Amino acid sequence: MNTEHSPQHETQVFLGMEAVIASEPLRALLSTIERVARSQATVLITGESGSGKELIARAVHHYSLRSHKPWVDLSCAALPEHLIESELFGHERGAFSGADTSKPGLFEMASGGTIFLDEIGELDPRMQVKLLRVLDAVAYYRLGGVKKVTVDVRVVAATNQDLEKAVSEGRFRGDLYHRLAQFTMWVPPLRQRIADIAPLARHFLAQHDPKMSLSPAALALLEAQPWPGNIRELRNIVTKAAVLAQHQEISAADLPLTISSRCVAESTAAANLESIEKHAILEALNASGGHQQRAAAQLGISRRTLNRKLKLYRPEAVGAQA
Repeated sequence: MNTEHSPQHETQVFLGMEAVIASEPLRALLSTIERVARSQATVLITGESGSGKELIARAVHHYSLRSHKPWVDLSCAALPEHLIESELFGHERGAFSGADTSKPGLFEMASGGTIFLDEIGELDPRMQVKLLRVLDAVAYYRLGGVKKVTVDVRVVAATNQDLEKAVSEGRFRGDLYHRLAQFTMWVPPLRQRIADIAPLARHFLAQHDPKMSLSPAALALLEAQPWPGNIRELRNIVTKAAVLAQHQEISAADLPLTISSRCVAESTAAANLESIEKHAILEALNASGGHQQRAAAQLGISRRTLNRKLKLYRPEAVGAQA
């Protein structure tokens, strides 16, 4: 197999979440994390949806001096506004309808350790004020409480929003932004970490069926995608292909057709699709040692179609071994 599709990679586990690491951008980011994690700085992780921000947050806790203490996480977009305060800061019995017992908040549960606030840009303005006070080590009350609570918690937050723009538009407090962003880490999108795509795809495929594999042409097609949904989207595509494939080796033809159609929609269309097709065909031909019949079978197209495409993309290959 072409070594281009077999980059050296390693797998690490951060709080039960596996990280497949091959690309230089990801290696560099993890190297930075190891240094930043041992400080007490609040960390803000930015990046596109599905790029792996939660994994990076877990790595911060893993390498920190708090690694033996609690890890607690919450998506700020997962709960309605009226429940966020109770979830973060706790409540006393009778504080509101349905509060039959007292409940500590996530900050209390994370005391001594790390709390991860995902989608921090979704936090409503009132909660932004209270969070800022907690970050400034100000004691707070549980909902309905009369006794102040003091916690020692490292906050790691993440967002796919442009918080600086949100601050300028008045949607996010500037003082909270600067308090959260003592150290900012940007997670590169998958399209800028091409070396991670093949090992990630194989990793997801092995989770579905360890006996299955991806053909060189399929890997070439995956590596050529823009992946607006990043790692989450890659996992879905590989899983769907594994379910629908009729053979143990997944070919380029087994990959969902929406991949190609999305490329057309998100770029200068035909030229981009032609580039992807050419790359996949030449990779298949290279992997088959120039044997056109095997290359065509691998691509899921007829020998005649392959020959016609080769006249366009690499005329000198038309006379290759049949």
